Amino acid sequence: MTSSQPKITPIIMCGGSGTRLWPVSRKAYPKQFAPLLPGGTLFERTLQRVQGGRYQAPFLLTNADFRFVVAEQTSEAGVEAAKIVIEPEGRNTAPAIAAAAIMIAEEDPDGLLLVLPSDHVLDDVDAFHAAAAEAAAAASTGAFVTFGVAPDRPETGYGYIELPEAPAPGDGAARDFVRFVEKPDAPRAAEMLATGRFLWNAGMFMFPAGALIKAFEAEAPDVLAACRAAVAGGREDLCFFRLGEAAYRDSPDISIDYAIMEKVEGMVVPLTAGWNDLGSWATVWSESGADEQGVAVTDGALAIDCRDSLLRSDDPDIRVVGLGLEGIVAVATRDGVLVAAKDRAQDVRKVVDGLKAQNARQATEFPKCYRPWGWYETIGLGDRFQVKQIVVKPGGQLSLQSHVHRSEHWVVVEGTARVTVDEDVKLLTENQSVYIPLGAVHRLENPGKLPLRLIEVQSGAYLGEDDIVRYEDVYARA
Repeated sequence: MTSSQPKITPIIMCGGSGTRLWPVSRKAYPKQFAPLLPGGTLFERTLQRVQGGRYQAPFLLTNADFRFVVAEQTSEAGVEAAKIVIEPEGRNTAPAIAAAAIMIAEEDPDGLLLVLPSDHVLDDVDAFHAAAAEAAAAASTGAFVTFGVAPDRPETGYGYIELPEAPAPGDGAARDFVRFVEKPDAPRAAEMLATGRFLWNAGMFMFPAGALIKAFEAEAPDVLAACRAAVAGGREDLCFFRLGEAAYRDSPDISIDYAIMEKVEGMVVPLTAGWNDLGSWATVWSESGADEQGVAVTDGALAIDCRDSLLRSDDPDIRVVGLGLEGIVAVATRDGVLVAAKDRAQDVRKVVDGLKAQNARQATEFPKCYRPWGWYETIGLGDRFQVKQIVVKPGGQLSLQSHVHRSEHWVVVEGTARVTVDEDVKLLTENQSVYIPLGAVHRLENPGKLPLRLIEVQSGAYLGEDDIVRYEDVYARA
């Protein structure tokens, strides 16, 4: 490997919020950040996959709601130099990739962009690196490269890539392709599978930065103009870069496939790396090490005389027990339980739509709410009172704030708290408590080296999270 080879900058898309893995994945905490499989979250595994070698520090494209989760999991994955770019709102993949290309081309117009979703599984990392090297060789000549996965079933949930002829087994060379094909119905998917000439579209791409910008100039100039203005109008915010809001919202909402890839002559690299997009509970089942009866269980579940099923509990206080089940997915969290036929796993989004119609908070909200300083969880809620467990990581601090409608009691369970109430500042340790009167300006900090855990009891006429007046905040929240 010579030093003249272009470096590869991973562009990791981590702002999406799918619904097909409810109740574990929700709008407030989507699947890329959830511990679905051993070995770290999908986002952390994606980060670790592109470290060292020819890979530059990654660009992470996300939204404001997930910025602190992205920062925390990036640190937990041992990645120090990542650039976290905040999209003002989701405008699909083309604007996000265009913005990243503009920023990278300013430093290295000949550099290569490796676009990766953050929520996919790749079991064979060496095979992934080999495919990336093959794509880089093609992209270095100016080609726009996509990655395709050989299908093993007539899947209707994926788009496809048509090849002029079926590739030989194990042939991972970059090659021309005929066209992209939209998600087919079941009979058409079976026909395509039988030909051997179709690959699943993995949603992964390799582009030369400068050439991609020229392609946007020719094929999607409105996207490029909006993104140039958004980059120029962007600003640094703590460890993040915020794209200019008004300019970015002017961009068309369009995918990179429609904006660019379907309008240029591209190439495809077959990927044989154990790829799985974990797009449904059926695909999670396939990655969960099912036994000889086809049953996969987590530590909090028990299967008796079951077949071809997934039983999962994400709460240590809830036991999921299956008796005589076949072809069933049963998944429990603290505030929601899904029981579904495994062959209907692609339809779980209908569950979320139904819950939204009932105005159920479980449709989008998660019981554990993550914040830059740690997390909190409601453990009791009634008329005019709410009880929360709060954990503040070492060095973390809540904003200096007050409430209009509620008072609070804090009881320290573990660790040390520095508490400010108006002009009074004190240290509290285990089993000590403090009262926060309605309207008092207050702050909670963890000055110690261990997590701070406390119980908060709120009482008042209104207990919503929007009853916060912030005066100071080290995390620059409004």
